[in-house]
Amino acid sequence: MQLCLYKREYYEPMNTPILYTFRRCPYAMRARLALLVANIETEWHEVSLKNKPAEMLMLSPKGTVPVLVLPDGRVIEESLEIMYWALEQSDPQHWLLPAALEQAKQLISENDIEFKYHLDRFKYPNRYQDVDPQFHLEQASAWLLRLNARLAQHAFLCAEEATLADYALMPFIRQFARVDWDWFKAAPWPHLMIWLENLMNSDLFKCAMLIQ
Repeated sequence: MQLCLYKREYYEPMNTPILYTFRRCPYAMRARLALLVANIETEWHEVSLKNKPAEMLMLSPKGTVPVLVLPDGRVIEESLEIMYWALEQSDPQHWLLPAALEQAKQLISENDIEFKYHLDRFKYPNRYQDVDPQFHLEQASAWLLRLNARLAQHAFLCAEEATLADYALMPFIRQFARVDWDWFKAAPWPHLMIWLENLMNSDLFKCAMLIQ
């Protein structure tokens, strides 16, 4: 995968990367998780989405998080590309497991395109016109049942160990579950529930959510 790396002329030299992030954003979560597991020292800047810092907008005019600024001035503007960059520096837990990488990429693509579409319209129906939240709930649930079937075969989505797919998808599944946690826990996806709780209770995820 070719990274979209841009070198900006306007930045202050620094010794460590800077990550512009937002605690509750699932895209930012997956970036933080990868940087942590790769043990890359990074300065995190929590962003107010209603008052985005001018320096971030200068470096990344798209105005969305996450944005990773490297010490040489290069900017990585997409969450998955941040994950790949971090894991290419160091991958101690084998998230880029070769035998599972193509499966992981396919799951991430389906999550980011299809599941996210239904998640947004289920969770935020007032933001869209002519939306039936129940329809989008059913479509999202069908995807989650597919994931549950995969998890009935092995502990994680692609293998018996966690890979890129698990940590790239988990923040979005968590976002869906938190709309109605009691309902989600009672739904017919027990393997998915165990998987989600295990990842959410991991030290890695807890560290990723420690933002002042």
